[in-house]
Amino acid sequence: MTDELFGDRRKALEDQYFHQREREIREKLQRRHAEEESRKRMAERTGVADDEILRDLETLGYSAETVMLLHLVPLVELAWAAGGVDDRERALILEAARSRGIEEGSAADRQLTAMMKSRPSNEFFEGTLRAVATILHARPADERDASTRDLLSYSTAIASASGGILGFGKISHEERAVLTRITNELQRTHGPMTPKAPSAD
Repeated sequence: MTDELFGDRRKALEDQYFHQREREIREKLQRRHAEEESRKRMAERTGVADDEILRDLETLGYSAETVMLLHLVPLVELAWAAGGVDDRERALILEAARSRGIEEGSAADRQLTAMMKSRPSNEFFEGTLRAVATILHARPADERDASTRDLLSYSTAIASASGGILGFGKISHEERAVLTRITNELQRTHGPMTPKAPSAD
């Protein structure tokens, strides 16, 4: 009787163990499938097929729903350079967001709003800029140049928005340093582009 009880107990524990392992494997496969699907959608939206770049973007916190923010993050960094995002800078960033198809109330729009309220880390800004430069470098020359000019044009506008007469014409030392780093990163990847970072007035 005792042997039978121990035998039943051992079998129950073994069954419990194998059921647990089966559940863990199933959940792992489901997570992997979800990650692959998300990465596939992210690849479609960025035009990037490199798994390493896509994994880096996931590590930075991007998803298929928010990866559209990539080219806006340097603008957010510039806005934060002087200590906070003011109304003029916020308006320019939102204008750029709408021009890139980011709709009000979407996941990307909510994340953008959060980034303008609470400054992301330096690591996030730096990793995003490297990703943007790498993605642009992989595109056809005409598309790459147009996207780069657009990014630098908005960057210059953001840097100028909070200073000078009526909010324009003056770039702080902090903003100029960030703008120069953005410009240099893009130039380092695929050669000189215009406009270049302006000097302080």
